Amino acid sequence: MRDMDKNIRVLGLESSCDETAAAVVSGDGEILSNVVLSQIEEHKAYGGVVPEIAARSHITHMDRLIKQALREANCTFGDLSAVAATSGPGLIGGVMVGMMTGKAIAAARDIPFIGVNHLEGHALTARMTDDVSFPYILLLVSGGHCQILVVRGVGDYQRLGTTIDDAAGEAFDKTAKILGLGYPGGPAVEAAAKLGDEKRFALPRPLRGKPGCNFSFSGLKTAVRREVEKIGDSITQQDMYDLAASFQRALCDSILDRMTRALDLYLEQCPVGPHSLVVAGGVAANSFLKSNLRQLCLTRGFSIIAPPPSLCTDNGAMIAWVGVERLKRGMTDDLDIAARARWPLDPDAPPAKGAGVKA
Repeated sequence: MRDMDKNIRVLGLESSCDETAAAVVSGDGEILSNVVLSQIEEHKAYGGVVPEIAARSHITHMDRLIKQALREANCTFGDLSAVAATSGPGLIGGVMVGMMTGKAIAAARDIPFIGVNHLEGHALTARMTDDVSFPYILLLVSGGHCQILVVRGVGDYQRLGTTIDDAAGEAFDKTAKILGLGYPGGPAVEAAAKLGDEKRFALPRPLRGKPGCNFSFSGLKTAVRREVEKIGDSITQQDMYDLAASFQRALCDSILDRMTRALDLYLEQCPVGPHSLVVAGGVAANSFLKSNLRQLCLTRGFSIIAPPPSLCTDNGAMIAWVGVERLKRGMTDDLDIAARARWPLDPDAPPAKGAGVKA
């Protein structure tokens, strides 16, 4: 499917949120290095990412991580075919750190620069890990985004649905904070849910049965808070486990309802198989969600593909891979490309009522 050019070496830089990452990927998709520095400890006290702290950390560590990535890949700047760096969407201060570093390397070495849409990094990772062919349907679930897209090709996306309020990962984080389970919320809630009764609390399934494929999770998070307030000071550890399980079940049911509609829409557009659902983004590491999506896919004749957990969360390898895909197609950028806080994969999608910048 892909042009097997092992001589291509692309350096990928990621700094859109709270991971500083650098990686080198070859033209045939081999990950030669993938160095990620998490900032979880720096943000834990605040229960979420503080943009100024994140940007300062990127500045402090980016150069060192690039050197480490090159060393582990056994190559030098002179061996690079191109530099790819996240240029949005994300926290603009952090985005600027990786993007300007990438531009400086590209200018100094006189090699192509590729400004990468962070979401495209998640969207195309499965092509690096599983050699998935176009088209396929993508469920992108992360801390900042929750979308369903048809992936037709590099740079060619059709949005079927988006969150109109909180993203799935954001709902996990906020629920974990309400329950006092710690940060980051996704793994904490999933671990607690394994010890709880998912049927104990009757939490809502927002938008279930409604037309379209959009998501809503804000009301679900609020429902968890109300249950905590009802219990009051007498809340026990088991109460929190049961609430975590009930929340995870409700969120999963909401996603399954929206995905059922999306898979049927996709089949209308692309009746000829094979049919693949790719699940990407940090929440794709949730084994409970993946198990339920796998059962749904069996009923619709889809295979389900999720990259390894280390490639679901933010990393430099996914950015480098987009660089490879775009470099092969001659899709490089001038050095005056601007950083973007918002950068939709489908710029032609109609506004989703209530979604604001998250669409």
